[in-house]
Amino acid sequence: MVDAMVDAAMAEFKQILNRFCEKRDLSKLTPELAEQLCGGLREALAGAGLEAFRTFLQSYETELDVVRDTHGKMYRFKKVRNRSFMTPFGLLNLKRRCYQDKRDTTSYVPLDAAWGMEGQYLTPQVREAVLFACALVTPEETVQLLGKCALFKPDPSTIKREVVNTGKRIQAQRDAVDQQLRAEEPVPEESRALVVSADGATVLMNEKGVHFGRCAERPGGNESGQRPTAYRVAMVGSVSHYGAPEAPGESPKRLQTRYVAHMPERGCPTFKSLLEAELEHAERHAPAQAQRILLLDGARELWSYFDKNPRYDTYHRCIDFWHTMEHLSVAAHALHGNGEAAKRWYDKYSRILLESDDGAQRICRSIDYYEPKIKRTKTNQKHLEEQRTFFRRNGCRMPYATFRTNGWPIGSGPIEAACKTLVKTRMCRSGMRWTRSGGQHILNLRTYVKSNRWSQAWQHIKQLENAA
Repeated sequence: MVDAMVDAAMAEFKQILNRFCEKRDLSKLTPELAEQLCGGLREALAGAGLEAFRTFLQSYETELDVVRDTHGKMYRFKKVRNRSFMTPFGLLNLKRRCYQDKRDTTSYVPLDAAWGMEGQYLTPQVREAVLFACALVTPEETVQLLGKCALFKPDPSTIKREVVNTGKRIQAQRDAVDQQLRAEEPVPEESRALVVSADGATVLMNEKGVHFGRCAERPGGNESGQRPTAYRVAMVGSVSHYGAPEAPGESPKRLQTRYVAHMPERGCPTFKSLLEAELEHAERHAPAQAQRILLLDGARELWSYFDKNPRYDTYHRCIDFWHTMEHLSVAAHALHGNGEAAKRWYDKYSRILLESDDGAQRICRSIDYYEPKIKRTKTNQKHLEEQRTFFRRNGCRMPYATFRTNGWPIGSGPIEAACKTLVKTRMCRSGMRWTRSGGQHILNLRTYVKSNRWSQAWQHIKQLENAA
């Protein structure tokens, strides 16, 4: 078999390379000639790969007149048919013996069944490549990318169908796949903090929503008050392990992060179950010294959910420090305007927040002290009241001094980055509108990539395909 494959590949390679060289002047080396030869060699390699693969597959072709499938059903030979498959070497046209049952209602191709390509067009290597690429870029960009660096290039419609078909299989077995992935993953033994974070990112949906912009009464306005698209909030969660900081006062090293994400859903029940399943595994396998921490921004809906859920009663709570700094900046501007006084006030209380757990209370006292002494606009007064409320409500969630002393993180960087990298970067490009199922297919693939789980996940996805 090896000799036959080599002979077929070399003959095709030589034939393609001969055709290439006959059409070009090879008497003098130039940059253009070298570049063209690279293209010719690439074409020859693709052709050689296709011929070797075709020879390999056809060596397993049966010559029997009657065959049985894996269920024992009998089929009789009907005819030889040609079919195309997209392989890592390009489009393979393959002749196969086709069989039919005695009623001529069901067809069976033993060769397709033997190499796992019944009802498939893309080989497993090609499917993995296009799915991985679509987790990062659009199908159209995937085609352009593969055209530059691969020997195969399926069309965008084929890629979209593969994303949908694979997405449905993943969605149907998501819990089982994730459970297998977690069972194969070790939790870092040097973990000192187990940090849970969650946040939302808006996605433009292909749904009706409240009209914004041009008034209905104006010419060309929206008379119904509706438009065919609307923004909704997709949820993103992270479970991270942190080690010890390299030096006192420095941020601890993040050892591992696993993400979950779900398209907009009322009440977010699916997202919550995904996050808690991920967290349950981390809790069960985390080292004894690892402290459990909730690290969120100031969204009241999120804090309400976590505060009311008994499973988080033992977690230390902290609002993202940089989110707090944004509120402190607004308070400084509302209190002192744009001058040096505002900057001094901001710098002073940013240090106090880091050095003392009662920083929020001291900020409120300062606001109460300066408020009656300085005139301000109604807008600034409104902003000042909002910031005073924020610090009064969330002061108990700002133990930054204690966290830094213990070597725990005070910034929710992983979840803030995840909202951008998981959702925004891929799903919020100009003109993109999503259905809930279509968006979830991409999010599922993307969470595997961003959680560094793709290689293991793909093995389980292939098992789902084989089972189907």
